[in-house]
Amino acid sequence: MKQLNYMRRIKSVGAVNQKKYDALNGIKAIACFMVVIIHMKAQNNYQIKGYFYNNFLPLSTYVVMLFMTISAFGLCCGYHKKILDNKIDFSTFYKKRVQKILPFFGLLVLIDVISEHSIKALYEGFADLTLVFGFTNKNLSVIGVGWFIGIIFVFYMIFPFFCVITKDKKSAWISLAIAVLWTIASINYFHLGRLNILYSGSFFIAGALIYLYRERLEKINRWLWLGVMIIVCVFYYLYHPHKIFLILVVSVILIYAIVLQNSKLTILNNKFVTFISGISLEIYLSHMFIFRIIQKLGLSNRFGNGVVQYTITVLLVLIGSIIFSFVVSKIIKYIATIINRFALKEGKQGSRE
Repeated sequence: MKQLNYMRRIKSVGAVNQKKYDALNGIKAIACFMVVIIHMKAQNNYQIKGYFYNNFLPLSTYVVMLFMTISAFGLCCGYHKKILDNKIDFSTFYKKRVQKILPFFGLLVLIDVISEHSIKALYEGFADLTLVFGFTNKNLSVIGVGWFIGIIFVFYMIFPFFCVITKDKKSAWISLAIAVLWTIASINYFHLGRLNILYSGSFFIAGALIYLYRERLEKINRWLWLGVMIIVCVFYYLYHPHKIFLILVVSVILIYAIVLQNSKLTILNNKFVTFISGISLEIYLSHMFIFRIIQKLGLSNRFGNGVVQYTITVLLVLIGSIIFSFVVSKIIKYIATIINRFALKEGKQGSRE
C-alpha cells in the first residue's frame, strides 16, 4: 500500500512538472477557422473583390501544414523520450491513436458512403475506415478533407522510426535537410503532393526539431519573435516564394506559441479557444458535411452572392460544425465509457470464476 501511494505521488509530481504550451490551443483554433474560411471560398462562386478574399485566402490553403508541425511537436512532448528509452507499450500507443480518430471519422465515412451508394464510395469508404489510405497517394472523394487523416496516421505508424532519426539535435538537422530535399524532389520531379509522407515529412521533422530546442525557445522575447513572425508571414503573402518556404512559416508560428508559454495573453489561451482546440480535428473533418446540409437547405446562396452571403455561410458552417462535433464527441465518449465499464465488469467476473 505504501509503495502504491509512493508511485501515485511520483505520478502526480510528474504531471505537475510537465509543461503545457497553452497558446497552442489558440493557434490550433485559428488554423481550424482558417480552414473553414478557405474551403467556403473554394466551394462557392461568390463575386467578391478585394485583396483579402482573392489574394490572401488562396495562399492560406496550406495552413493545414501547421497542424502537421503541431502534431509532431505535441506527440514528441508526450512520447519522444519514452520511445527512445524503451518505456512505452506500443499496443497502447497505437490503440489510443485509433480510438482518437476512428469513431468520429468512421461515422462521417459511413454517412458519406450511404449518401453516395456507389461502388466507388464503397472502395473509398473501406480505404478510409482502415486509416492506412495515406499509402495510396490518392485523394479520396469520400470525406475529401480526410486526406489529412491518411497522412497523419502514416506519421503515427512510423513514429518510432521518426524518433530515432530525431534522437538529438544533430540527427534532427540532418533528417530535416534530407526531408527538405525530398520535398523539393517531390515537387519538381516525382510530382508528389501533400498526400505523400515524403512531401510532408519535412513539416513533421520541423515539429520534432522545435521540440528539441523548446527550452531555449521559451527564453526568447515574445515581442521580438512576434516581429519575426509578422515579417516572415508578410513576406510569404506578398512575394509567393517557393512552397518550401512554408516550413519556415509554420515553424515560426509554432515557436511563437512556445515563446508565449509564460505569457498571460488571453487571446490565445482562454476557455473558448481551449474548447475549440479540443474538437479542432472534429470540426476540420465535419465542416464540409455541415456545408452540404446548409447548401441543400439553400442557405448558401439565399442572401445574394457577395460578402454578406459569404460571411453568413462561414458562420453557419462554423457554428454547425462546432455543435455537431461537440455533441457527437460527447456521445462517442459516453458509449466508450459504457463499453469500458461493461468490459471491466466482465473481466472481474471472469477472474472470480
